[in-house]
Amino acid sequence: MTDMPTPRHPRPGGVLTAARERLLRPLAIALALYGGLVLLVVTALTMVNVTGVALDALVRPLGGSVPGLAGYEEVVALLIGGGALAFLPYCQLRYGHVAVDLFTLRAPRAFNAALDRLSLALTALLALFLGGSMIVGMAEARADGVISSVRAWPEWPFWLPGIVALLAWSATAAVMAAAPPGPEAAGSHYPHAGTPGNADG
Repeated sequence: MTDMPTPRHPRPGGVLTAARERLLRPLAIALALYGGLVLLVVTALTMVNVTGVALDALVRPLGGSVPGLAGYEEVVALLIGGGALAFLPYCQLRYGHVAVDLFTLRAPRAFNAALDRLSLALTALLALFLGGSMIVGMAEARADGVISSVRAWPEWPFWLPGIVALLAWSATAAVMAAAPPGPEAAGSHYPHAGTPGNADG
């Protein structure tokens, strides 16, 4: 006889599923939107800078000049680091990372499920290690007073989005390794993802 969930005895994975849906999913979406905003800003800065360079080439023979954006390269470098990492939690949540299943296509389903959960656990550890390394690097940059060469902006605040993204990626992968898969897992390359009928979302 199957045990029915009660307020004092929730069904297995219920807490992790709630954490995934109520905490990690909104955080992953917010980070992805931030990453998209960063890409829009970088695209706009690039368009302005390229336009300035093109106009400068046109008016220079006439004795004129059109300056480009001062510190364009360093601003882009500061923004893009955290912006690129911001997509990783949402990509992980959607089972969007590339998986090579050439050697596991004919393996038993239980073996593939265990292998997938192991890879998720290792991914969580890797992301946690990278996040910890970035925290150390940010602390050192702040202590040393590192600033950008042209704009003279302190660099350490630009590390924060990347750190949040990596820690969120780690938490997402860890929860996915232990919790029942969400509804978006159906049809993915993860053998333990299940189908819409049995996915716990």
